[in-house]
Amino acid sequence: MTSAPVLGTPGSSPFSSDSTASGRCGVTLMNNQIGVVMAQVMRLQEGVTVSPLPSMIRVDAVKRMDFVYADISEALGEEDGFFDAAQFEENMSTHYGKMIHEDDRTIMFASPEDAAEYLGWDLPIKG
Repeated sequence: MTSAPVLGTPGSSPFSSDSTASGRCGVTLMNNQIGVVMAQVMRLQEGVTVSPLPSMIRVDAVKRMDFVYADISEALGEEDGFFDAAQFEENMSTHYGKMIHEDDRTIMFASPEDAAEYLGWDLPIKG
């Protein structure tokens, strides 16, 4: 007879964690009319994976992804300017990676260094 693994020991759980950088960024969107259209627009970007779930939609990317407000407004059948940072925040529930809001888009970066470089920031070297 085999004994059950003791919780807390290696291999004792089907869930594991890995603290190395994934090189990915992502958001969780509400599974509503706007969230579905946002996901459809994002699915067209290279390196973006969209995973519809019953109550939410996962949108993940390798390195970087841009939520371009004009593209989303157009896909929604609305005038330019309808979709903005407020709409983005209202339809997004969680995110991972570094987020930068601009007037015309929200950018997600997997790497804080890439985000800092985009903003023109010099990160201090610790050593």
